[in-house]
Amino acid sequence: MSPTPRFETRFARSAEDIRAAQRLRYDVFVAELGGDGEMVDHDLRLERDAFDAHAEHLLLLDHRRIGDPVVGVYRLMMAEQAKQAGGWYTASEYDLKPLLTTSRKVLELGRSCLHAEYRGGVGMMLLWQALADLVLTREVEILFGVASFHGTDPDALAAPLSLLHHRHLAPAALRPVARAPHAVDMNRMPEMQIDRPAALRAVPSLIKAYLRLGGCVGEGAWVDHRFNTTDVCLVLDIENLSAKQRAFYMREDRS
Repeated sequence: MSPTPRFETRFARSAEDIRAAQRLRYDVFVAELGGDGEMVDHDLRLERDAFDAHAEHLLLLDHRRIGDPVVGVYRLMMAEQAKQAGGWYTASEYDLKPLLTTSRKVLELGRSCLHAEYRGGVGMMLLWQALADLVLTREVEILFGVASFHGTDPDALAAPLSLLHHRHLAPAALRPVARAPHAVDMNRMPEMQIDRPAALRAVPSLIKAYLRLGGCVGEGAWVDHRFNTTDVCLVLDIENLSAKQRAFYMREDRS
């Protein structure tokens, strides 16, 4: 990474912008984590699927980076875009009826990743602030999407999955439910048996970040053998953000 990055966040404006996002996704989800999929192009090193053509792609760029400047991405879909795509990506793993039958406006988040050299810095915060601008502009009320643990053995993830089930389960009115046949129970051990500090360390940083914002999870996890992951469905009700979080991420007081 360059010593003094010059960051920009913006939406993809061209087919080449989308390919840049797909190249970064390939580096992270395929090369790094061992994932695959029907539309993954190993020759061109592109991680892509049928939803890309209908979604918006939020990009984080470092204009001082040598090579491809795209170092972070988020894929976003509103209801109209999901209708054009024939449904939501998350619906392939979770029954979203509780979310989609509310009268509240929802936004699906997906394919979030950062280049390895930019993790642990300000990159994710910048993406979130850009996302928050969209949330305010479009009056989005609920964010949702899948986030992943690496690996497909739920028993190896028993402690963190159980912690999410016992402490962070979404309210029934907003609770997606994992779909068979790849659904697995997250309640894999009694809460009193969980080593909570160790379990929290095993929770991926992106999931922990959503939990700190007041996010919660759906019922059950979903084992995705294509991407070598165990997924949980995250739900974030914007009403649960504290005043401090709103001021920091959403910048509601800007002129």
